[in-house]
Amino acid sequence: MGSLISINIEEYYKKNEKFLQSLNEIAIERQIQLQNQMAERQRATALAKSRDIFLWFSTFYVTSAAGLLTGFRRTKRAYFLIPLIPLTFVDLYYWDLAYGNKLHRIRMEAEHIMAHEADVLRVPCGLPTPSSIDQGRLCEEESKKIHPPMP
Repeated sequence: MGSLISINIEEYYKKNEKFLQSLNEIAIERQIQLQNQMAERQRATALAKSRDIFLWFSTFYVTSAAGLLTGFRRTKRAYFLIPLIPLTFVDLYYWDLAYGNKLHRIRMEAEHIMAHEADVLRVPCGLPTPSSIDQGRLCEEESKKIHPPMP
């Protein structure tokens, strides 16, 4: 009779282990999906911000260009046109970021760096470990005991 109970318990533990493993896999998949969706939202927000900056800067550029060209027409002096050179470059940069393929080029360069230059991405002193985190926490607790916060 004792062996029958132990067999049932072993089968129960095996089934329970598989169930827990599937739950862990689902939880990890959900975390990955959540992080991916949050990253997509952050990228969309950054793109919307770039487009807004482009619209504002383009308005400034057109207004400035009109004033500078008017000054050039009246005086025939070329120094009125010199500010248009950097303004043009900045406006084109923001256009490329907002509506061009700059984000695609940035992503391609990031993929290249991750594939071929992974050593530059390493965290200084390596990844934190649970023991290093606990050690830092204990050091901070001790420093609070030595130097209590001022009320």
